[in-house]
Amino acid sequence: MQQLRTPRIGPAAGISVPRPSRDAAEAALVEHYPALVRLAHLVLPPSLGRQRRVLTAHATVQRALPRGRPQRAAASVPPPRTPREEAHAWLRARVVARALAARDLRPAALVLPRVTGLRLFPRAGGGDELALDRALAAVTPETRAALALTVLEGLAPRETAALLAGAGAADPEGALAAAERLRATVPGDPAALLRGPEFDPCTVHLRPTDLLRRRRRGRAAVLATALLLAAVPVAAGPLRPDAPPPAPARAEAAADPAVLTRTDPGRWADTSRVDFTAWPARGARTGDTALLGRALTAWTRGTAVTRTTPGTDAAPPAGPPALLYAGDTGGGAVVLLHDGLRLARYTEPAAGRPALTLARADGADVTTAASVVLARTAEGTRFLLAPWIAEAGVRDPAAPAAPARELPVARDGVTAPVPPPASGGAAGCAVPTVLQLRSSSRIAEDHAFLVADLGGLGPAHLTWTPLPAPGLPSRQPREATGPLGLAAWARSGCLLGPLRDAGVRSVNRWEFAAQELPERAGRALWVCARAETWEGTGRAGVTLEAPARAPGPGRPVASVPDTAACGRFGQDVLAGTPWTAPSGTRYLLAAGSRHVVGITVSGAVRATARGRVLAVRAAPGDTVLDGRLADGGTLRGWTPGG
Repeated sequence: MQQLRTPRIGPAAGISVPRPSRDAAEAALVEHYPALVRLAHLVLPPSLGRQRRVLTAHATVQRALPRGRPQRAAASVPPPRTPREEAHAWLRARVVARALAARDLRPAALVLPRVTGLRLFPRAGGGDELALDRALAAVTPETRAALALTVLEGLAPRETAALLAGAGAADPEGALAAAERLRATVPGDPAALLRGPEFDPCTVHLRPTDLLRRRRRGRAAVLATALLLAAVPVAAGPLRPDAPPPAPARAEAAADPAVLTRTDPGRWADTSRVDFTAWPARGARTGDTALLGRALTAWTRGTAVTRTTPGTDAAPPAGPPALLYAGDTGGGAVVLLHDGLRLARYTEPAAGRPALTLARADGADVTTAASVVLARTAEGTRFLLAPWIAEAGVRDPAAPAAPARELPVARDGVTAPVPPPASGGAAGCAVPTVLQLRSSSRIAEDHAFLVADLGGLGPAHLTWTPLPAPGLPSRQPREATGPLGLAAWARSGCLLGPLRDAGVRSVNRWEFAAQELPERAGRALWVCARAETWEGTGRAGVTLEAPARAPGPGRPVASVPDTAACGRFGQDVLAGTPWTAPSGTRYLLAAGSRHVVGITVSGAVRATARGRVLAVRAAPGDTVLDGRLADGGTLRGWTPGG
């Protein structure tokens, strides 16, 4: 059996801490065991899965004890002061090295404790914990190690870099810089989150596996063993895997219902990839090979009317897709398929031609893979919810104070029909259907979120970014399910209508500035709503929300397509618009995001202001806005029609 191989820890590895005696190492391991296991768990790759990652973390620490006679190494970094601290530091370095080495091994090569019939996983967290977990999964193991060593272990950057270099990291300084960027961008306090029970592999939940499936597998294993033994005398030579079929053969095989992929029903609760790949096959007609064959033929040979969302490739699948649903809903048969990059919905209506709808789904996550539109009828829209959705409700976007209306969901995940909102938007505009969903506590504790039906297969995720408190850094997008977030989207609901059928995956409402209006007319809020599409493009729309006698949407200022502005890669924005005070006086208002330190107006109005906001009396005419940034750069502002 292959053992876990790691780089040598000692003088050759460059570790500056002398190797302790076995007795001292055992004492330090017992004393610091929970912290060492937490450290290993954070460094290990999330691709191991939650249970295997927990077990590997414990195995990594338990096998870190030294063997043989102790050796001492010359230290380039001042060593700890006491033998106990020396032993702890040596074990910490060894655990990091072994955890970094585990990324190069197949799961089968890891020798772990055997746990039969149970799944082990840490406690689920809330929205901030889930965001941090996703951010950690997207970076390198060296970056996770740098973050854990600086945040949890309290090491200085120089000590962390030396430890990572000794553990075999190719670029310790780069890992430190990446860890600092991650620490600055994730919501909440990373130190408090990482010390919480959600990242503690020593405090785990136990859940049984599927007992019926285990019994079936046991009987199948016995039968397979018997068949193998019976076939041994017939074997004439060594076994070797067949060469993969050529691409045309794989595409042809994709039309065979017998080779459709079907995911284990419990996979969603035991994987770090919570997206469409974790959906099981559901519906009453998953065994209807005739229906499945027609759906696959429509996709591979184009025998149905095909509709694609923007940026979606209409080519046949390269191999057998996964079956997500097959059943009767909305007065017709529906089959939902997924090929790893796209969703395909095949519909056979009671009257009319079959139809196929394709939409991109690459990069989906726990929110954007939480629901799919199955059917739209006169009764309303029926959705298929992800297996990790524990609660579902319907929100009226124009009534943020009203509670969510419970949405009935069948055992196969299909919802009751949801009619369009009874009331229009704040100004009578058409607003979409909005669902409030809550994830199961098995993957995230107390994580609720909003999705809006914008006409595509997958509803768009709605978030909001409120103004930061004075003196605090900028905030990250957050779920809009609280009273303030719901009230904010009630004012921006009219912005969603123009996004229909545009392939939108998420929309974030960013409140980037506040401004006291002239003549003591109140406080205005500058908002930029950014829509991200599945193909990577984005649209930004700026509005000015000024006090009014009746609640209503903001004043549109600018709408800019194909831009990175108001997003992660475009964090600076400047906008201006004419505004008329209650006295009838006309003003030009302008405001910028937090890095804007000065504003200049030219054209029909000439003025300069220090800071992030400007208000000046203005005559009709075109104006040009320019902003000065804190780093010395410049920024061209947006104005109506400009």
